Formats: sequence, C-alpha cells, structure tokens
Amino acid sequence: MSISPTVTARLDQMIAELSDGERGWARESLASRRALLLQVHANVAAHADEWVRVAAAIKQLPAGSPILGEEWISGPWAVLGYMPALAETLTRLEQGRDLLAGCPIGAAPGGRVTVGVLPYNVFDRLLLSGFRAEVWMQPGVTEEETREHAGLGLRAPAQTAGVAVVMGAGNIFSIAPLDVLYQLYAYNRVVLLKLNPVTDPLLPVFEAVFAPFIDRGYLRIVTGDAQVGDHLVTHEGVDAVHITGSEATHDAIVWGAGEAGAAAKAVGTPRLDKPITSELGGVSPAIVVPGRWSKADIRFQAEHIATQRLHNSGFNCIAAQIVIVSSDWPQKQEFLTALRAAFSNAPARPAWYPGCDLRVADARRAHPHFEAVGGTAERTVLWGLDLGDDAESAFGAEYFGPVLGVAELPGTGLEFLNAAVDAANERMHGTLGANLVIDSRTQRQLAARLRESIARLRYGTIGVNAWTGVGYLTARATWGALPGHTLDDIQSGRGIVHNSLLLHRPERTVVYGPFRPLPRSVMTGEFSITPKPPWFLTNRTAASTGRRLTAFAARPRWAALPGIFASALRG
Repeated sequence: MSISPTVTARLDQMIAELSDGERGWARESLASRRALLLQVHANVAAHADEWVRVAAAIKQLPAGSPILGEEWISGPWAVLGYMPALAETLTRLEQGRDLLAGCPIGAAPGGRVTVGVLPYNVFDRLLLSGFRAEVWMQPGVTEEETREHAGLGLRAPAQTAGVAVVMGAGNIFSIAPLDVLYQLYAYNRVVLLKLNPVTDPLLPVFEAVFAPFIDRGYLRIVTGDAQVGDHLVTHEGVDAVHITGSEATHDAIVWGAGEAGAAAKAVGTPRLDKPITSELGGVSPAIVVPGRWSKADIRFQAEHIATQRLHNSGFNCIAAQIVIVSSDWPQKQEFLTALRAAFSNAPARPAWYPGCDLRVADARRAHPHFEAVGGTAERTVLWGLDLGDDAESAFGAEYFGPVLGVAELPGTGLEFLNAAVDAANERMHGTLGANLVIDSRTQRQLAARLRESIARLRYGTIGVNAWTGVGYLTARATWGALPGHTLDDIQSGRGIVHNSLLLHRPERTVVYGPFRPLPRSVMTGEFSITPKPPWFLTNRTAASTGRRLTAFAARPRWAALPGIFASALRG
C-alpha cells in the first residue's frame, strides 16, 4: 500500500518549509542560537511531568512505581542536562574562548589524547561522586588539533548543511530530541524528525518543547509508518539522514528492502545518495574480572549486571547481553547464583516493545536448555554459552529484550582479562558499548595494564564499574559506535551524537564508577559518597530521586541538594 497523495503533499511541503528555514538558521548568531536552546530548556522543564506521564502510559508502568525513575532520568533529565552544556559551548565560541578550558587533558595507550568530561563542575562531584569519564581521541590526533577543531559546524554558523531527516528511536525517549539538537548544532542542519510509531503519543509534548524551532521553520516533526520514512529519506530535498534503530532498518534505508536490497548490497551499489549516520546497538558484553569479593560485593554487582540487561525491560541498544566470567574464579558459582536471584527478583514489568515475544522465542528455540527466570514470562537466562562455538547465535544477534547469556573463560587476573577482551572484540557483533566489573584491589594489581586492556577493547563506550548507559547520560561525552564501520558492514553504526563540546575525531568514551556504594565505599577506602544509583532496578526511591534530579537540572541550586541526597540514601 502506497502513501496517499495528501500525506505526500504534506511531507513535501514540510521539506520545502525547512529549505526556506535553512536560510533563517544561517542568519542566527551564536548568541541567538544559545537563546533558542535555553527556551527549549525551559519548555522541557515545564512539560517534564507530562512527558513522564505519557512515557509511563506507553510502557505500561503503574503510577507510583519506582521504575518511573527510568523515565525521569532517561527522558527529561538527560535532555535538561545536555542543553546547558551545549549552551556553554556556544558562549565560549561567541567569546573566542578555548572550548576545552577546565577539561583535564591526558594521554591513553596508542598515542591517544584524552579529554576529561566528568566531573565537570562541583555539582557533578557531589551528585555523581566517584564517577568520572574521559573522551579518547582517535590515535594520532594531537591536543593542538583537538582544541583547534572543537566546535564543528558552529565554527562557521552561516555555512549551513541543508535538511536532515532524523529517524527517531522508539525505546528511550530522550534519544530523538538529543539527535535533533546534534543535527542542528553540530552539523548545522535544519531537521525533519520522523517519530517511531511507538512514540507517537509524545508528539504533543515534543511539539510544545521544540516550539521555538518549529515556529522559525528550523524543525518539523511527523508521524507515520515505514513508507513515510522511506519517502523522507529518499526525498531530493533531504541532504542527510540519521537513524537510531536496528541494523536491518539501516540496510533497508541504504540498500533497499527485500531481495533487491540484498542484491544491491552484494554488488556495493547503495540506493541512498546522501550521507547517513546511525546508532544501531549490538551485542554488548559485561566482563566480570575475578577477585576477592565480599558477599555484599557479589550481591551489589549481580544487581548491577541485572540492571544493565533489564533496565527498560531490556529494550536498550546498550543493554548488556553476554556476561563473561572466569571458570577458575573460586567465587564464580556464588556470583552466578546471585545473578540468577537478581534477574529473578527484579521488579516485574511488561515486555512492552513490539516483537519481544518473537525475539525471546527465537532465543529459546536456539537454546533448548534456557532457563525462564521470574518476573515476566519473557525473562530468560542462557547458561554455559561456548565462546569457541562459531555457530553460537547469542553472540551475533541482538535480542533487544530480557534475555541474558553467560559464558566462561579460564584464567584469572591479566590472563583472564586479555582472553575476555579478545572474545568481546572477535565474537560479539557490534561496537557500541562494553562493561568491565573489577574490584579496587585487582585494579591496583593490574595498574597500567588495565588501561592497556581498555585501549584494546573495540567499543565506542566502555564502562569500568559503571554501566555504559552512564556514558549516554553524560552531556560532554560522545555516544556511538567505534569509528570504522562501512555501509556494507555497519554493525553498531557510524558517527556520534551528544558530544556537547563538539569534539572533532573522537574515538570513544570511557566511564569509571565506584566498585561499592556508600557506605561500603568509604569504609573500604574508595573516594565516593554515591549510594545505590537511581538507575538500579532495586532502587526503592528511583522515581522520587529522578524527579528531584530533573527539577535540579531545570534550575541548579544548592538548596535542592539535601532533598536529592535524602531521597537517594533511602533508595
């Protein structure tokens, strides 16, 4: 069934309006672009409650559930945190100041320059105590080049780059707004946002939030099916495409659908004649480095990994899918027992994203010895996966749902870590994110060799005792696959987003977190006063903490901190 002429005419009109709007965007000064950004910031704050209420309805979450904290944090809070960071970049560019002033500059193995992006200010040090993040530039990029080229499209704001179509994600509701802002400010393009049909109920919220851009002709937002999307991405008035979604959707856009698309891909003749950037997920590993852990450590880190898989019911492109543990770890069985319990006892919630039942059925059919583990009918653990089995589908297919695989490798210490890094690089499909869990004592024992292992991991975001999702939430960090994928082997995609410093040629973001929460962190000598993070599935006050953090991001002030800390500590 084709699109109706009425719909086609409306879409064509929107693209024509954006073409006109591009000339207005080219005339907007850095100061006026900053003012527009701050207007949107105020609008997000004003509509945050409505945003979360609609999100909860889409995801079938009951009012009063602690799980609503996920929607506060991965929705309005993420956007509210990003915009002031981007606004500061605009201010510095306008004033001719160094965009990286105040960011620690360091070095990483392989001739890489690093830029410290978290903590950035005193509020970061208090609210995310013990967490830090750094962006690693591509090998050979110098500090001088990094400083000189930061700013991207905003270094020449009058030189706009046309109309971009953003194909919005359907799982995390800050993705589409953040992708829109990156196209506007980093690439200097006006934008047509096509919502994923799952998120159509959020259209009134997004229209209200982005009214300053819509009114001036710099943004249009549409709903519709795949045919609408296809009309937009192939439109002659569209100059670039960005998609957050699946590898299959990307290939349908670039090469075409069905047999014709497969044939075009086989001979290397894409039908898309414009640049496309993408974030497409993948199979993310969680490497558990053996050490001497207390019972509390085992329980906490089991909950941590369960969170990495079950946050948002597992419908995250960055959800950990394969846990790699040491078969020689004396505490292996104790940890796996705790992992099963954490997976089983996590709050029950609907498997709300379309197609979940089919993906889970496929996983179970390929693994007859699967274990159905409490919470929902779909929750599944695949034990004893063989990293030497080239036919193991769990390493190549992103399940995008509550399915977790567990694999073992021999060894301890550096021997195990090297083997696990090799397995993550060679056996897992995609390069979006990888997680490392390692206790403080083992970190000290490995010393510089740990950093060398991190450098060997071929992933765009790496979390060390911090879920890689924290990298997504960090405004000045980069988000996207490791550079180097080609259109015919796209894996986790090409290009990055977020990156409010507008760094040129970054390679990855590395996020570090505390191994233990408060008070055990302080008792064991870790410099962190962070209790159980609010994104943990087992956090009892996640919703109230998420709401308070959102209000703080809307208007940062010292007086709000006691309430945030009190709520967080009760979690």
